[in-house]
Amino acid sequence: MSSKPIDRAIRAARVGSAGELAAAVLMLASYPLLLVAALLPSWGAYVILCVVSYAADAYLHHRGSYLVAVLSRVRAGLSLRFLLRQLLLVLLLSRMDLAEDTVAFAAIGCFIVFYGLQAPHSALTARQRLRRKLPVASRNVDLSELGIADAPPRWLLRRATEKMQHLDLPAVAGVLVAIRTDHAWFGYAGVVVTLTLALLYTTLIFLWTRKPKLPPKQEAVLEWFDSWLRSYRPTTVLYFSGSKESAYQVNMWLETLHELDERPLVLLRERHTLATLAPTSVPVLCVPSAVHLMNLDLSTVKVALYPANVGNNIHLLRSPTMKHVFIGHGDSDKVASINPYSKVYDEVWTAGRAGRDRYALANVGVRDDSIVEVGRPQLAPVDTGGRTETPGSAIPTVLYAPTWEGWTDEPGNTSLILAGVNIVRHLLNSSRPVRVLYKPHPFTGIRSAAAKAADRRITALIERANAERAADERWAGKAAALADEHRAAREELKRLDAAIERMTPKADSGADEAQTARDAVADHAKLVELRRLHTARNDAYWRSSGPWEHRVVAGPRPPIYDCFNRSDAMVSDISSVVSDFLASGKPYAVTDSAGLGVEEFKRQNTAVRAAVILANDAKRLDVLLDAVADPGSDPLAGGREELKQYLLGPDEPPSIVRFGDAVRALAAEAEQRNLACATWK
Repeated sequence: MSSKPIDRAIRAARVGSAGELAAAVLMLASYPLLLVAALLPSWGAYVILCVVSYAADAYLHHRGSYLVAVLSRVRAGLSLRFLLRQLLLVLLLSRMDLAEDTVAFAAIGCFIVFYGLQAPHSALTARQRLRRKLPVASRNVDLSELGIADAPPRWLLRRATEKMQHLDLPAVAGVLVAIRTDHAWFGYAGVVVTLTLALLYTTLIFLWTRKPKLPPKQEAVLEWFDSWLRSYRPTTVLYFSGSKESAYQVNMWLETLHELDERPLVLLRERHTLATLAPTSVPVLCVPSAVHLMNLDLSTVKVALYPANVGNNIHLLRSPTMKHVFIGHGDSDKVASINPYSKVYDEVWTAGRAGRDRYALANVGVRDDSIVEVGRPQLAPVDTGGRTETPGSAIPTVLYAPTWEGWTDEPGNTSLILAGVNIVRHLLNSSRPVRVLYKPHPFTGIRSAAAKAADRRITALIERANAERAADERWAGKAAALADEHRAAREELKRLDAAIERMTPKADSGADEAQTARDAVADHAKLVELRRLHTARNDAYWRSSGPWEHRVVAGPRPPIYDCFNRSDAMVSDISSVVSDFLASGKPYAVTDSAGLGVEEFKRQNTAVRAAVILANDAKRLDVLLDAVADPGSDPLAGGREELKQYLLGPDEPPSIVRFGDAVRALAAEAEQRNLACATWK
């Protein structure tokens, strides 16, 4: 049977899997069926349906199904669903001529008291969660002076409302057994157990809401952070606000910030970014409230760096005592690189001359004298030696690294939808064998079903090609000879992954914020060890398969720059990946997915002027493969070197030096401005 009807039903029901769909159907159908069973009355049918209803409801909550939230919005939330089952049990008692029985009275009284206990339980739970959220969350800041106590046990507050509701089970089960056996004491015992557990649960939460167990109040925390800021005296701030998926935009700057000869501070606005922030020793503050942010003492900050143009930037931009700089999160010919919003900053820093010229041509109000060329400090790990020499194989490696589909349906956003399958198929079927590395953008498929489908098709093509290559005698012998080495590397990879997981803070939305901030003090030795493990992990990853085997490189590891170093050429789209790859000096191709034509495509996009331009049929890939096979006859080699200087700036002095110089120069301007204002006053 085709899965398409099931897929459509899953989307319509807003659930995540066939299992969730089945649970949703069973849960929703159980209520009218329970009503029928109670009216008949049928004790056996009622018991079976009751078990199904409880189990399906619990399963949906366990999976975090979106349907649960939908039901709450339409007045069919958790409390109402449990209340309906309890009312239906009373109806069953009535229909079985037990309405005047003491068991029925005990059940009704139990449910009334039980619901009475839920009010203080909910209030105490809400108070506990509210007080454990700090107005300023942090990492790498010693909070010992705040005297933050340990958080309550996870089991106490995790899914607390659901747990409280399920405490009616002893009473429901006891009453049902009493009906069947005519022994009323089963019902009484169930009632006593339910009420005792509910009272105990509420009491336990109450004990954790006493003052010694709670963090200091909001005013005290804010006052303490102001004191800490006056003591630490940060000079440079990396400020970021964005969605869950955009954390990479701030993560890419953490190492650069760490290397600056300044007193740096990372300032975040959303808690979800704090949860997914890469490991760093730089102090981090997360201030969700605009009012709290604007009242923090940031008077010592001279330079604020902004990786993204977002509305929340205004809350720091309003500060006149610091200079504000847009540094972006990649240098490309995308529209984002000429955003008119950029004119609100004191300076805009670009990698090279190309960034300056983009703003001039766009004429969006960014002054030429506000643009500073600082290079790309993140490109230090990229090898610039040209052709990659892969041990044990003369097969060249071609990286396909498409960007994601973007927020609009313009065909030029990504090559993945219209050309991706053609590109990968052409590479896999090349008469000169190559190894394909496919590294999709982390956002791939989050908006476009077509992009997600193309990604799946490409992955399937690569898996099929690997299977065919494994059966080919040209490669089978090499695979057999290196089998032990690959097996050992895979075992090492598992061990390193486990070690990294143990040392990496978990992105846990349910973690206690106050305790996490208290315990998240920078451990420099741990960070050094973590970097070593990541380096070893990347090495083991490449050693875990033959240099002739294609790879789908999903996820953040190995990073894109490591893929650059393992490749002899790249195919990509209009994105910062193209500019970054130019640092390697290797040949590359870019897809004109919108069909602009070679000349117009080059006119509109500086980064492709030394690229092989592909149409969506990918037929000109042979030109790229010719350049890989014979670098000496590559007609674009000289153009790439010239374009590299234009896009990324000179190799000397190193970019991190130029970046640091730009920070210090702007800090001096801020200091001069502040002194002048103080004198004027």
